[in-house]
Amino acid sequence: MAAPHPWLKPGVIAGACIPGVAIVTRAATGGLGANPITEALNRFGLCALIFTVAGLACTPVKMLTGWTWPVRIRRNVGVIAFIYASVHLLTYAGVDQGFAWGTLFKDVLKRPFIAIGFLAWLSMLPLAITSTDAMVKRLGFVRWKQLHRLTYAAGALGCIHFYMRVKSDVREPLVYASVLGTLLVLRVVDAIRHPKPKPKPRAAPRPEPG
Repeated sequence: MAAPHPWLKPGVIAGACIPGVAIVTRAATGGLGANPITEALNRFGLCALIFTVAGLACTPVKMLTGWTWPVRIRRNVGVIAFIYASVHLLTYAGVDQGFAWGTLFKDVLKRPFIAIGFLAWLSMLPLAITSTDAMVKRLGFVRWKQLHRLTYAAGALGCIHFYMRVKSDVREPLVYASVLGTLLVLRVVDAIRHPKPKPKPRAAPRPEPG
């Protein structure tokens, strides 16, 4: 039986490409202002954070509404977030710094917001690697689900990175941090209200009659 809404995943992927294409197009045509590299960095990073939070919202939306379609796109949204985070990182390391590894290493050590941003990307890396059905089977669903709780760490680190980068007007990063905190509270409340049953112990094998 075919899954409902077969257009859903392709539509999400196509829609997710629009901001990236718009950023690249504006950069190529001089539409990113006087400092296009910084503007591109900011926009790619914001896209990464938006899709990270959107991926984390999928399960709470299902809990509150009963809709199943958000869960079906959750992994796709997470991979999209990782792609934008990777483009954000490559824009900084390659376009801004020209892959000057010595300078990059010093930046990570001396500028805390860069170190935190790099940690956010590192926390997303195992999630992206294990995002396929084959990896779910290989790890087992329980271990896979436990690993993917790192998404909350990635989201929190992303919010801190954003907060430290903007320096003065911190209202926008605080909005994302508030949304992330609300999503986490919803998950905790749901876990308390609907605890998972403990697995029953296996019965000891009966001795064979002598």
